[in-house]
Formats: sequence, C-alpha cells, structure tokens
Amino acid sequence: MASQTEQFYQQDSSTVLKAMQSTETGLTDQQVSERLNQYGPNKLVAKRRTTLIEKFLAQFKDLMIIILLIAAVIAGIAGERADAIIILTVVILNAIFGVFQEAKAENAIDSLKQMAAPMATVIRDGHETRVNSAEIVPGDIVLLEAGDIIPADIRFLSANALKVEEAALTGESVPVNKQVAPIETADLPLGDRKDLGFMNSNVTAGRGSGVVIGTGMQTEVGKIATMLDAASETTTPLQENLKQLGKVLTVLILIIAVVVFGIGMLRGQESVLDMLLTSISLAVAAIPEGLPAIVTVTLAIGTQQMARHKALIRKLPAVETLGSTDIIASDKTGTLTQNKMTVEAVFVNQEFHGDVTKDYETTKPLTAVMLLNNDTKFDNGQLLGDPTETALVQYYLDQNLEVEQYLKDRPRLAEIPFDSERKLMTTFNQLPDHRILVTFKGAPDQLLKRVTQIDVDGQVRPITDADRELILATNHDLASEALRVLAMAYKITDQVPAETDLTSEKQERDMIFVGLIGMIDPERPEVYQAVKEAKSAGIAPIMITGDHSDTAGAIAARLGILDTQRGNEQILTGAELDEQSDDQFEQNVAKYTVYARVAPEHKVRIVNAWQKKGKVVAMTGDGVNDAPALKAADIGIGMGITGTEVSKEASDMVLADDNFATIVTAVKAGRKVFANIQKALQYLLSANLGEVLTLFVMTLMGWQILAPVQILWINLVTDTFPAIALGVEPAEPGIMDRKPRGRKSNFLSGGVMSNILYQGLLEGAITLGVYAFAISFPVHHSPELAHADALTMAYATLGLLQLFHAFNSKTIHQSIFKVGLFKNKFFNWALLSSAILLVLTIAVPGFNQLFHVTELTAFQWLIVVFGGILMVLVVEIVKLVQRKVFHLE
Repeated sequence: MASQTEQFYQQDSSTVLKAMQSTETGLTDQQVSERLNQYGPNKLVAKRRTTLIEKFLAQFKDLMIIILLIAAVIAGIAGERADAIIILTVVILNAIFGVFQEAKAENAIDSLKQMAAPMATVIRDGHETRVNSAEIVPGDIVLLEAGDIIPADIRFLSANALKVEEAALTGESVPVNKQVAPIETADLPLGDRKDLGFMNSNVTAGRGSGVVIGTGMQTEVGKIATMLDAASETTTPLQENLKQLGKVLTVLILIIAVVVFGIGMLRGQESVLDMLLTSISLAVAAIPEGLPAIVTVTLAIGTQQMARHKALIRKLPAVETLGSTDIIASDKTGTLTQNKMTVEAVFVNQEFHGDVTKDYETTKPLTAVMLLNNDTKFDNGQLLGDPTETALVQYYLDQNLEVEQYLKDRPRLAEIPFDSERKLMTTFNQLPDHRILVTFKGAPDQLLKRVTQIDVDGQVRPITDADRELILATNHDLASEALRVLAMAYKITDQVPAETDLTSEKQERDMIFVGLIGMIDPERPEVYQAVKEAKSAGIAPIMITGDHSDTAGAIAARLGILDTQRGNEQILTGAELDEQSDDQFEQNVAKYTVYARVAPEHKVRIVNAWQKKGKVVAMTGDGVNDAPALKAADIGIGMGITGTEVSKEASDMVLADDNFATIVTAVKAGRKVFANIQKALQYLLSANLGEVLTLFVMTLMGWQILAPVQILWINLVTDTFPAIALGVEPAEPGIMDRKPRGRKSNFLSGGVMSNILYQGLLEGAITLGVYAFAISFPVHHSPELAHADALTMAYATLGLLQLFHAFNSKTIHQSIFKVGLFKNKFFNWALLSSAILLVLTIAVPGFNQLFHVTELTAFQWLIVVFGGILMVLVVEIVKLVQRKVFHLE
C-alpha cells in the first residue's frame, strides 16, 4: 500500500478504487474486519517509552554528575557528611528536573494523536454510517463536508466546491481547492496533489468523498510521526562543553591526587592514612562542586527573564544554545507572516492603488462584487470562511462600512459555486430596486475571456484591446510580487434564471469588468527589524516554507532575508533539493537563503546540512510539518498562538506572542547566560587551581596543609555563593555586536583558559606568600602557635582572595570599574554573606577546634586583606595589557 500511494494522485479515481479493491458503495463488514487485522487500527504509534525509573537512572550517566558523586564519596570518607549530603542533594535535584523535561518532550507523538478525528462518516455495504476514525481501513469510502477533519489519507472521488486547509502539513496559508481529475506531473510536493486529502487536515468549505489510500503510520502524518520517533536528541553546546570539561577535570584530579600521594610517601614524613586524606583534600579542592548548581540556577534565571519577554523555555539548555546560534531557519506562514490574507493592492477605474490603507472612494460595483460574491460568515464579531474571502470583507470593515447590513439589503438568491477547473464563482443578489445583480469573481485570465464591457468611473463601455493589455500587465506585475490576484466583474438582469439554466455556459458571459484585487499573507511588521538585528549579530536568517517559490522569494526580499542583487539563485525548491546528494547539498547549503515547496524531510535535511558544517541551528515553525525539523535542530522554536500542539511539544522554546523579534531578544539573553556561566567557571576553576597549588606546594615543602574541612568550607561557602551571583550579572554593553560563538567554541575559549591559569597561580602565590610571611614574622614565639597562625592566615587569605577575585570575574577582559562594582545587588549580598561566614569560623569562639584555626590579631587580618587587594590590582593590570596588546574585549 505504501509504495502505491505515491502514484495515486496521477491515476483516475476508478483506477484507484480498483487498486484499493473497493467500490463507491464501500466495503463489506467482512472486508473491514480482514483489513483491520492486516493494516491495524488507524492510529499513530510510537516506540516504547522509557519508564520514569529508567529516565531517572539515565541522568547519572553524565560525566560531571559522576564526578560529583565521587566528590560526595570523598567528602564522606573525609568525615564531612554534611558536605556529602549537600552534593548528593544537588545531584538528585538535577536528575529530577531532567526527568521532568524529558517526559514533557515525549508528548509530540501524543499531540499528533489528539489531532486525529474521533469520528468519521463512511459508506459501508451501500449505507452511510458513523464510525470511530481508528476503525477506518484502506478502501473505505469517506464522506466529508465543511468542518470535518479528514480521518486518513484519501483520493477524492467527488469534490463540490471543496476546500481543505492544509497549512499545518504543507505550509500553504490558503485553503486548497480540491479536484477529482488526476494530475499527470510526477514527484509533486504534497501541496500540489490537489486530488488527495491528508489525515488531520480540515475541510473549510464544500463537500466531497474519497477512498482511503493510507491509514495510521502509512499516512503523511504517520511519516512525520515516524521521523519524530527516529530523531535522536541533539546535544546542545552547553552539554558538550560541560561533558568536555568533566573529562579534563577527571584526568587532572586523578593525576594531582596520585602525584601528591606519591610525593608524600617518598618523603616519608606522613603515614599512608595521612597522605590519603591529603590526596582526598586535593581532589576535593579540584572539583567545582557548585558548578552544576550554578549552571542550573543561571539557566533558570535566564528562563524567567525570557518569559517576561514572551519566550517560554521548555528545556533549560536551550537558553544557552540560543546565544551560540549561527542560523535561524524560519517557517514562513504564521511565523514571518501573519497567516491571514490581506488586501494590498486595488486596480479600479483602470488605475492602480498600491496604498490601500488610505480611505479613497471605490466604485460601488467593485464593493458589491467583493462583498456579495463571498461566503464569509459573521460569528460574534469574528469572520469565518476562506482567508481570501474574509480578507475582502475585512478590507471594508477597516473602512467602517456596515458590511452585515449591506449584505442583508442585498440577499443572495442563487449561485454557481467555484470550482478549480473554470476558476470562477458567480452569485445572484437582489438589489434594493429589485433588479438582480450578477457578480463574478475568479482568475483574471479566465474571467477576461468572458468580459465584453468595462466600468470606468461609473461609465460602462465596450472593453478595448488596450484595456485588456493594461489589465493583463497589471495582473502580471502583481503576481510577480507574489500577490494572489482576483478579477471582479458584474452585470445586471431582471430575474434569476431557472435552476436548469444555472450553468457556466449560459450565465458566465457578457461580463462588465470592474477591477483587480491583489492580496498577500503579509509579513509581520516587526520582523524586518528583527532580521536586521540578527544579521548585525552575525546570525544568518533563512526561510523554509511549503509555499510557492515566487511567494516565498517576495516575502523574503521584503524582510531582508533575500539579497535582491543575487535574486533567485538564493532560492531552492524541494524538487531541486531532491536532485542533490547529501554531500552536494552540504557543499552548496550556504548559497541558499530561501527554500520553497519543501516537505518535512527536506527541512530536516537543511537543518542537518548546516549542522554538519559545524553551525548551531535554530528552527522556528508552527505546523505539524515543522515538528521533525524542530526536533532535529539544536533549538526548536514553536509558535505559542498559531502553533499546533505537535510543533510546541517538539520545541525547546515557545514564543508566547508568535513574534519573530522575540527570538532576537532571546538570543541576547542566551549570550548573556553563556557569558555569565563563563565568568562563574573562570572564577571557580581559578579559585580551585589556587587551592590545589597551595596544597601541592605545602606538601612539597613539608609544611602543614589546610585541613579537608577548611577546603570544603571555602569551596561551598566562599566559592559557590559568589559564583551563583556572577550568573545573574547584567549583560555587558555590545554583547549583540559580537559574532556567534558557534559549535566549536567552549567555556574555556576567548582567553578564559589563560585567565584561569594565571589567576589560579596568582591566588596560590599570594596565599603561600602570606603563609611564608607569617612563618618568617610570627606574632607568637612558640613554633607550634606560629605554624597554627600561619595556617589560619593562609586559610583566611585563600577565602578572602576568592571574594576579592569575584569582582575581577564580573568581566573577562574589561575593567571592573567600567562594568560597575556594585550594580548587581545579589552579588553584593552574596559576597557579604560569604565574608561573614568565613570570618565567623575564625573570630567566634567555639569554632577554633572544629575548623583547626586560631584567633588572629588586627595586624594579621591587615596582611590577609592586603593579599585580597593585591589580587584585584594585579588582575586589573593584566586586563589592561590584554586589551592594549592583544586587543581582547
């Protein structure tokens, strides 16, 4: 069945019925039962879901989490149970949050299921019957009318003015006029297969019937469900960076611990147990226990800030991913455009009016045709119907015309419905003077064949060749700008023809031409500036749509996505994409900024091609057809208002206002999040390096070393609070003028690694210097007290150094006096709290034995504070050299 459905649109209905072993009277109950067993129920199925326990255990596979678990074990061995409990709490909270996010992400297939029609009308054994859509089988004859959801993929057998809205599947913003006649062209995109209906699409007008050619996973929606299931979860740059960092830290920690243990044993001054505890202390000093908590808090705060700007984050790492985005691949309909047709140009009285916002007088015949030749319904102030027709009504509502009263005064008495073959619609309405107004609306080329006269400024005269040339030229100009053009005409008679005479041949002739209307699904007004800002930030916006290339190109040019100088060479259709191999397309992908007439699998190919070039890709979309690409992208961005539940569930972020400009705001927030995590990481690792260096040298020199409880207290109090505070620093000026970091960058790039090294060495050197000073110039004459004071001063210096160094970390290369010392209130309180907690362990009686410290004199505290000030001064001098010599910003 699956292999045949590709050709069914090229075959006539009788051939398809024969192929499906069905007739227009439907299947028998026995045939239905047999086919239900053969093909299964008409439902979408998904692969086996992991259980909550499996999801929870999977969270502990991350290397950084494993390191933290090791740290908890080490802390427990060292006797610091409280610290071990804190670390384990952080790990478990991270795991629970990860399970919650993963469970939400699995809802995409469920949303597809919910879109399916619960009941459908079919013909079986020659009788109409209502059945559950899950019981529909290939070969069933389905009956449809306006308001129905198509329950399976079908080949139409009849279509009476039938229109189907397929935007969620094909990207077409206008309902498709369906037909019965086969289409000869091979390999057409879904939107052009006008004799087929697709599961979950909506019938907006008319009625029809069709034979089911695909059910369940064999439908076009089923193929999308398969793609969603098969799509592997992408690893965000943040996750890759943390994974890489975890590997590096693991190796370094093991090497440091083994080397120190070996040196201590060779010196023979310590027992095996003492050296084991020393090695454990070094390992604890090297592990940034607070990093996962800091990353999580920073991302969470970023999500809150984005939510205030209408960007709702569904997966935490998406916050940072936005900041590294190189490509924003956007769907057109409903994302870059408003997803509603709007009158943009009027050609009347042989004059072109491009500014339809001004309130100019239109001729009464044009008004009559636009409003009377129209099936739009009014429902509590809302317009219901075909978007093209509702646009015509809205045009006059915007000019404050009492449209509903206008229609009541001119009731419709008869009509010849629109069909896709003659491309015309005709209505007969009674005028207030009891004459009959016949209105005609349709394709300009078809309507002009039937026109004999023209209305210019209320004067009716025979139409000339010059008139026709001007009309056709105007039609061509409007169409070249991707406007949908309708021609309008009328005539007046004394009576409505008999029903037998209501035919196109008898009535659609001798028309009086009155004008052309140009309509388009217009771009969102804020998108042009958003595209401009994205480009200035080094981000390349591209358009991916199921719409026609002319329409896509015109909108893209108006938005600044398409370079008008290069023209159509930047546009690629789905059919042209199929002609390129994956390798060829990967080489050529940078040439194209607009993709038109594409299928869901094309969108995934485009995303994958950019990713293979090392680019971080964000994909926006609102339809079912966008879901696979949204899931494949580094960050999928769904539309909150117009988006289907399927697209939202497949997304990492949802725009609550469907505003493309919100993405640029979110990118700025993402860049700030990365920069803040980078600052926190620089602060933490340089502080830990300072601790490791201090302990390492103390061990080599045979000095007394800091106790595990002292190191843990510094790590969890004076490290973590300031690091979290750095995560909420405001964005630095000019952050959107930088180029995207891309996939290859990491937290240690941009000079951060060199900063960590020299700042860590500086911290260690100052701490050791204070210790050496205290030994050389003791306050107490007792060697034991002198060494105890020196160790206490080293502990206090190491802690306070990190608090002073937190000011340095407020910016990577800029002077702290430029970004502001005290702008971040949370930072100020964090440092004050950490300083108090550190000083309490020394100054408050009772803590001395617990923390192995002594009380310090005012002079000793002065030396400690001087060490902290020295840290700030040296780093400021180095930053100045970096800016002047290496031009680092």
